[in-house]
Amino acid sequence: MPSREIVEAFAKRLEDGDFVGAILDYYTPDASTYENLAAPVVGRDKLADKERGVLAAFKEVTAVRLGPSLIDGDIVASRWKFSFTNAEGVTRTLEEIAWQTWRGNEIIEERFFYDPKQLGR
Repeated sequence: MPSREIVEAFAKRLEDGDFVGAILDYYTPDASTYENLAAPVVGRDKLADKERGVLAAFKEVTAVRLGPSLIDGDIVASRWKFSFTNAEGVTRTLEEIAWQTWRGNEIIEERFFYDPKQLGR
């Protein structure tokens, strides 16, 4: 079960824009993530590579946590607002819920729930 301090430190890394560092420092080597109901991406290195690809596709990516993270044993739920700015300066936003399963102080599984139509607006 993660401590409140660990969850807050993880969230701060995201809000500071250190997305890849957060993956490398807070996910287990065999962690998996799911985007809505898509097949998972498995393995911390693959997750970090995928994140690097997302970051390379945009001029700027920012994250703001909307409210506190909710912790219940090994489950952590957080509401996020991500903004993606492309090379032309157009910004799209995405609100999502991140549902995480932690093993101690590391994330073993994370599921993202969002409406993909948000990015088209």
